[in-house]
Amino acid sequence: MKIREITQAIETVAPLSLQEDFDNAGIQVGNEQDELRGILLCTDVTEPIVEEAIEKGRNLIISHHPLIFHPIKKIAGQTHIERIIALAIKNDISIYCAHTNMDSAPGGVNHVIAAKMGLTDVTFMDPKEGENGVNGIGVIGNCTPQKASDFLKKVKETFGVATLRFSGDTSKVIRRVALCGGAGGFLLNKAIELGADIFVTADLRYHEFMGHEDTIIIADIGHYESEHFTKEIFFDIITKKNPNFAVSFAQTEENQIKYI
Repeated sequence: MKIREITQAIETVAPLSLQEDFDNAGIQVGNEQDELRGILLCTDVTEPIVEEAIEKGRNLIISHHPLIFHPIKKIAGQTHIERIIALAIKNDISIYCAHTNMDSAPGGVNHVIAAKMGLTDVTFMDPKEGENGVNGIGVIGNCTPQKASDFLKKVKETFGVATLRFSGDTSKVIRRVALCGGAGGFLLNKAIELGADIFVTADLRYHEFMGHEDTIIIADIGHYESEHFTKEIFFDIITKKNPNFAVSFAQTEENQIKYI
């Protein structure tokens, strides 16, 4: 099997055409025509993860976040990105990512978040027509009516959140939930417009929490926390294509943001 057979399977679900203009999804390092020996899945590519791939004999790393976002003028080992690229090339390891294209895809990142929250009647917040049908970043759905304090506790447990930032009245009853994995602050006004009781996302700025206390609860669960399960989507796609292939989650992966 060629590496390209796996990346094509992912792109059938999340075509590269769905990625945002600022993004850099797709092959990052390596040759998609190489024979595939094994796959390691992660959220972010780090040096320990490349070393783990070498140790396990895996020659394809699939991540959610791109290793390369901006142009690189040299590979001299001065940054972690340069070191990762050099180590991967030296050991014939390819690196591939599916980022905002997987965020926007039907059944992609945000739909999985919604499923983990137990939401029903899930639709895109700002739907668009694309080659795979309707797509969009951010979804909204319904949940069993419950106090906001209980809902937030459940979110913490489900996503392994160490510290949850929020604003609003926790005695409010939650029935309608808007969410966006990763940095979704740009969808706050849309969540309000759609009548959401709570908006769950990450990377919110200080002032974004203010001025909506009587309208909507705003919850920031952390970027990594909201998206680290994306590798489960990759796993499902790959194992459906070839159930017996060597694919596993990186054991050395950890959130790069620490809490005390």
